[in-house]
Amino acid sequence: MKQYLDALEYILEHGKDRGDRTGVGTRGVFGYQMRFDLRNEFPAVTTKKLAWRSVVSELLWFLEGSTDERRLAEIHYGESRENLVGKNTIWTANADKQARDLGYTNTDTIKDLGPVYGHQWRTWDAQLGHVDQIAQVLEGLKLDPDSRRHIVSAWNADRVPVMALPPCHTMFQFYVQDGELSCQLYQRSADMFLGVPFNIASYSLLVHMFAKLLELKVGDFVWTGGDCHIYQNHFEQVKEQITRKPHAGPQLLMPEFDDLKSLIATSPFDYKLINYSPMESIKAPMAV
Repeated sequence: MKQYLDALEYILEHGKDRGDRTGVGTRGVFGYQMRFDLRNEFPAVTTKKLAWRSVVSELLWFLEGSTDERRLAEIHYGESRENLVGKNTIWTANADKQARDLGYTNTDTIKDLGPVYGHQWRTWDAQLGHVDQIAQVLEGLKLDPDSRRHIVSAWNADRVPVMALPPCHTMFQFYVQDGELSCQLYQRSADMFLGVPFNIASYSLLVHMFAKLLELKVGDFVWTGGDCHIYQNHFEQVKEQITRKPHAGPQLLMPEFDDLKSLIATSPFDYKLINYSPMESIKAPMAV
């Protein structure tokens, strides 16, 4: 994960300060790329602690196609929503602010977010009906691995205005070569301190999941960012982090599954990072 620390340092030194939607202000650059070799270790940040269960829970929630924040809570905590009143997830703030402002149902047991990631991945609205992009790309990878069309998009321009949060990670493409599965993500907006380590882990996990389903080995995960920024109230935290020397990355242990349905039914508690030794967390506020 040294390339991630290099990105933070580059943005601090060469980025430009500007205003933003949240009112906090950022320092950023436009366009940056990092490549992670998934063959020998999993790219979990070690210079601070990764919220691993949140990574797995959110990805399973996306793959399920849900847009209810309370369903994410059920996946994350492993309990029914009736027992989770007051228990938050990484999407609670968006549900209670942007989604409520859009008029979506917001109660103790239902917090609708509108057609966010899960909806676009599994039930993209099209003229001829809904498109299940995840099932479609898995089928394509199986039947025509050399195709250049193995793409999933979350940026449905017609639906963006009614999403509680327009997708930051907008499009990803898979690539098969020599029996290995690789993936490149394009992220239009990248919170480099809080969000990007989470996104790297999430999509790297997705590569491992799909490789297992397709009986392929893992290759590379390529992260490409558009507006790559550090919030101005994160500067001190970033400066602390880049002084830390990364540890060796962990290995990933996944539960058994053999199709998309059984994958979605797995529990986040069953995904383990072996030999993961992160340093202490570095707290920072999230801009909403």
